Amino acid sequence: MSDPIVILTEEPLSADDRVNIETLIADGDAPLLVLVPANTERHLVVDFLENLSMLEVAKAFRDLTAHSDPAAERAAAADTLAASLAALAGLGGGVSGEIVEGKAVDGLVAKVKDLSAGQAVVITRPHAVADTFHTDWATKAQDKLGLPVLHLYAGSGFIGDS
Repeated sequence: MSDPIVILTEEPLSADDRVNIETLIADGDAPLLVLVPANTERHLVVDFLENLSMLEVAKAFRDLTAHSDPAAERAAAADTLAASLAALAGLGGGVSGEIVEGKAVDGLVAKVKDLSAGQAVVITRPHAVADTFHTDWATKAQDKLGLPVLHLYAGSGFIGDS
């Protein structure tokens, strides 16, 4: 059996993401572990700039006054995990998943080390500010692990610049 692959995602994985993950499984029997954070712990200023950079002015100002609801965030994470597990069903040596409490990157790093995973993958939507200034999850995980971390953009074949 191959080394496990740990996948951290903030978005429900889709058929396009399945194709990308299939290409990572060289011999077809690597177990997959999908991690979904219960709280993405975004920074208010970064989110504001992110929304403005995407020309989502109304959303930028709406998010300034939004309050997070932990129960709603956990429910959304559970939905994301269920959709992701369904999208990857039947791949590799089995697919399992967990919701990560606390910091997403710390959860990824801990699981990669605990499982002696062969690969770590981060799947996110594009974040212009974080990606530009290399403060994205993949870069942070790569710095902590000392290993390359593949950064894919959800629903596409595009690779992030980590």
